[in-house]
Amino acid sequence: MKVLFIGGTGIISSACTRLAVDGGMDLYLLNRGKTARPVPDEATVLKADIRDKTSVRTALRDLKFDVVVNWIAFTPQHIETDLELFRDRTEQYIFISSASAYQTPPQNLPVTESTPLCNPYWQYSRDKIACEQRLRQAYREEQFPVTIVRPSHTYDCTLLPMHNQYTVVDRMRQGRKVIVHGDGTSLWVLTHHRDFAKGFLGLVGNNHAVGDTFHITSDELLTWNQIFTIIAEAAGAEPQIVHIPSDFIASFDPEWGASLLGDKTHSMIFDNTKIKRLVPEYSAIIPFVRGAEEIISWYDADPSRQVGDEKINKKMDKIIASYEAAFPS
Repeated sequence: MKVLFIGGTGIISSACTRLAVDGGMDLYLLNRGKTARPVPDEATVLKADIRDKTSVRTALRDLKFDVVVNWIAFTPQHIETDLELFRDRTEQYIFISSASAYQTPPQNLPVTESTPLCNPYWQYSRDKIACEQRLRQAYREEQFPVTIVRPSHTYDCTLLPMHNQYTVVDRMRQGRKVIVHGDGTSLWVLTHHRDFAKGFLGLVGNNHAVGDTFHITSDELLTWNQIFTIIAEAAGAEPQIVHIPSDFIASFDPEWGASLLGDKTHSMIFDNTKIKRLVPEYSAIIPFVRGAEEIISWYDADPSRQVGDEKINKKMDKIIASYEAAFPS
């Protein structure tokens, strides 16, 4: 099977790239060639910028593919480019959307693929919804062979689950206070990218997936208090948690606030029946306790990665001080 990944070296896609070539797929990666992650020798790299249609056409020449996967499409304009480039080049086009497109906050749990799409808090999610709508239109009107996949907080060894990344771990190790939104009891799902890849590759080249939508997540549920505690234990620290409402955080940092109010503030529980029915071999087996150990080991392997951001530290200190002054315990 000849498969093209647009991207293919990112946090989620890198595990899919490795599993694809291990499974014998004839894999092509179209990207700018600017990545710190290793590219498997078995993959053919086509160097081009997907935002530059001329460079893509030059790189693709007359190649056609059984499957094209775009890991880095975020707006309807990106989808229009792909429709123009790949209408006559593939039997299946897989769009990587986001589970943050689901109704936020959800009226019913668990979330299924039929849960409405509506996120008034986060532009990123609204853009993904618009992408899905355009692709469904192309499927209805011209039989463009789309499959939509919605990951939810999928990570590798380089990605900490909290905003502000290693700065938070650095604060934990120094015994400084760290912020957890709300009361820390909302439920969240973290999916290791190697687990995600098993479910995803089962959709690649699967004609039963064409015209359909799937999310792929772990079944492990954790509170944000547990997530911070697991990270702290892996880092050999004791977390000094301060609980602060997401709205309060957003008043100081709109970007952080949007990612909370539009994604992480509310409990999200996913029903994975659909992906498991179509890909029976799929199961997420890597618990976050193991994932957290991988993450901290990656940071600790290179001192240059263990850098706290003083500007972020000052902002977190300001948020904490302001909240504690406004709501003394």
